[in-house]
Amino acid sequence: MTAKLKLHRFEKSGHSHRAVLFASLLGLDAELIDVDLANGAHKTPDYLKMHPFGQVPVLQDGDQTIWDSNAILVHLATNHDASGEWYPDDKASAIQAWLSVAAGPLFNGPCAARLVTVFGADFDHERTKATATALFEILDKELAERAFLVGDKPTIADIALYSYTAHAPEGGAPLEPYANIRAWLKRIEALPGFVAMPETKAGLLA
Repeated sequence: MTAKLKLHRFEKSGHSHRAVLFASLLGLDAELIDVDLANGAHKTPDYLKMHPFGQVPVLQDGDQTIWDSNAILVHLATNHDASGEWYPDDKASAIQAWLSVAAGPLFNGPCAARLVTVFGADFDHERTKATATALFEILDKELAERAFLVGDKPTIADIALYSYTAHAPEGGAPLEPYANIRAWLKRIEALPGFVAMPETKAGLLA
């Protein structure tokens, strides 16, 4: 019998949500374990054994421990997706490029902007919003040509970029100018097994 997946997460973390969302889309029975960030649970010795940087999420899959949300997406796709459609070999390079976008412009733009308004992070808010705008201009053009980031079917590239894009208004980054992005978000939200990240009344939603 396969051991149950354990996913250590923080509910309002977009990095956590992408892992939770993908597990749900795959129909996996994952035990969600809330990490008390406010009280430093992510910096305890036991937690640091799982994630040396003391961040969320962390996935425990049997005797394997995987940290970093994008690594978790790759692990779930390669180990728990029998269809092979979420991380197909012929699109692996394109998907990896978008995972880099998720770790770069997405983090430094809409993610960082939301960290300012929701969690009080000490970032240059105007700069984070400008980075978000630059990203969304490119993303909207890319999505004018196809339904999802690397073709006509969703992959883990879409999951990696979904959460912080969908919640960008919480950081003060508007989505109204980007019809293609908004349509793409709705396509993801229509997938069987979709689960939303809780909305926070901050930024443009305050």
